[in-house]
Amino acid sequence: MSAEAVPVSGAAYSPNAARQIPGDGLTEPLRLAVIVGGARDGTSGPVVAEWFASRARKRADLDVDVLDLAQAWLPDQPHDRAAVPGAVRDLGHWLAAADAFVLVTPEYNHSFPGAMKTAIDWFCDEWQAKPVGFVAYGGSACGLRAVDQLRLVFADLHAVTLADTVGFPDVDNCALHEGHHEAAEALLDRLTWWGEALRVARARQPYDMPCPAKGDPDEH
Repeated sequence: MSAEAVPVSGAAYSPNAARQIPGDGLTEPLRLAVIVGGARDGTSGPVVAEWFASRARKRADLDVDVLDLAQAWLPDQPHDRAAVPGAVRDLGHWLAAADAFVLVTPEYNHSFPGAMKTAIDWFCDEWQAKPVGFVAYGGSACGLRAVDQLRLVFADLHAVTLADTVGFPDVDNCALHEGHHEAAEALLDRLTWWGEALRVARARQPYDMPCPAKGDPDEH
């Protein structure tokens, strides 16, 4: 997998995207990575992600990429991760460049997909001190039980999860209504606030939380 194959849409990655912001200047848009977590055939995740990304792209303060984990081909984690696979390195570039994340997740058996857990666990400092929002779908709880589980995972990674969430009970049969649009805008407002604040903070002083050594069985 090449880096260009990961995003469904958005600008290509370049090393300059992982930028340092001098002083308090916020001269560039925040880079938002919208991550599609459902990997089953026929999943509604890409449709939901594109709806949310289309709203985010209307904002001048955001530069949006959509990353579909079904196209990332991440391997399961081996016990010895000294040799990081190319697919992991490619996705890692995109995550490191991002200032904020929105995870689009279905709810499977009151939790989130295994493909998303694999993607989260391959990385550590790429998530740290960055805001994470959620767009969830599925079941009577509108995917929020999956979000509850994800909050616990990201807390351990020292990411900042947002209270504002967009939820759908059944994407295939549920038409969008004004409440969904309002919820998306509220999530984007909070995400932008936290993204700007944390980007400045990381530039002033790198977040000092060492990641576990590769292959550490007790990591996370």
